Amino acid sequence: MNEPPQASLSDDSDHLLISGDWSDSQLPVLNPLFNTLLETDGVLRVDVGSVTQWDPRLEAKLLQLQRLAFAKQRDIEFLNAPDSQSQLMQLATAVAPYCGAANKGADLFSFKTLRSALADIGDDLLESLEFLGATTSAVFRTLLGRSGMRRREFLESLAQAGPQAIGIITLTSTLVGMILAYLGAAQLQQFGAAVFVADLVAIGMLREMGPLMTAVVMAGRTGAAYAAQLSTMQTNEEIDAISTLGINPLEFLVVPRVLALILMMPLLVVYADALGIVGGAVVAGGMGVTPLQYVSQLGTAITLTHFAVGIVKGLIFAALIATAGCRAGMNAGRNSEAVGRATTEAVVTAVVYLIVADAAINILCQLLSI
Repeated sequence: MNEPPQASLSDDSDHLLISGDWSDSQLPVLNPLFNTLLETDGVLRVDVGSVTQWDPRLEAKLLQLQRLAFAKQRDIEFLNAPDSQSQLMQLATAVAPYCGAANKGADLFSFKTLRSALADIGDDLLESLEFLGATTSAVFRTLLGRSGMRRREFLESLAQAGPQAIGIITLTSTLVGMILAYLGAAQLQQFGAAVFVADLVAIGMLREMGPLMTAVVMAGRTGAAYAAQLSTMQTNEEIDAISTLGINPLEFLVVPRVLALILMMPLLVVYADALGIVGGAVVAGGMGVTPLQYVSQLGTAITLTHFAVGIVKGLIFAALIATAGCRAGMNAGRNSEAVGRATTEAVVTAVVYLIVADAAINILCQLLSI
């Protein structure tokens, strides 16, 4: 017959002896003994060598005691434990316990959390600058004819960044031009100056909406595609294979995509500007502005300065989109979830880059009276 479950403390209360059959016992009786044991000094010792029958609830209770001891920075030893129980305890404590969302929320506005967030932003910025520098160097080597870029890869990237994007650019640019015309005409008609809607649409499309809306569309389309392609290659270890062959992955994979988008972006911006102006003409015609008046007003509104500002924005936006997409893909993890994270990161990062760059360029143009 098995011995009944027993638990007792030594005279100095730093040694707990557990014995007997615990397969069908009331474990709460151990709580006061645990509390007394934790109040003592020195190493906590629990002798379980006399336990004749183990129960999973007893093991969970001992694990709870161990975590309480670790929380109070106390050392604890389980004496005479069977090998199976020792291995189970080691396995259960191999990973730190999950602290829970509530504890994280309590530290959301702590100084430590803020410092960690700022450090992460700084590390991310430094990593982005490092990747941009490496990519720029690889682009220069390619332009000098000293890189491993394949012509086929470059042509495929050109098709992806250019002709395949015509449909969505056509739709968005035409609608943006119509929206600009509606907004302007509604106000200008009050002063009998509806003809100046041509100036509003032309300048707005050339300097701002043409390059910006094209860049946003390309960030969600081409930038995300770059990230998905490269992150999938990272998951399949294709990039590692390229490096093993002695080929620079930046020159082989990143440079063709960056150059293709930089070359195609100005053409897409010009195409978007033209469609936006056409969309504005449709709305202006409905407001009583004749085609001759609209075209005549365009002649005075469109200048080389406005056109050049839009093209420069397009070039800068293209470099930012391609860099954000390729960086997210090259730094992705090696599982399917990482592909989704890389794609999301590419789009979000590219949009943030676009907004910041657009604001900076506008401020610079204002300061230089351009």
